[in-house]
Amino acid sequence: MTTPDICPVCGARNDCSMANPDTVDQPCWCYGVSIDPKVIQALPLSQRDLTCLCPRCAQVQNQLPTAQPKHLT
Repeated sequence: MTTPDICPVCGARNDCSMANPDTVDQPCWCYGVSIDPKVIQALPLSQRDLTCLCPRCAQVQNQLPTAQPKHLT
């Protein structure tokens, strides 16, 4: 079963902001990266355009900003 918050390749959470009712009004992480068309073409036609890939399967981890460490006071 395909759900909007799950990566169709690995089954992990895809962190899609549009699939989360709390963040649906915010742009998804995928808007700020460039996904190689070959990654999308490798998906079966039945899985394309249904749900977001996770950053790992989209092969874009190096394009995402790193999390800022939280400082303890």
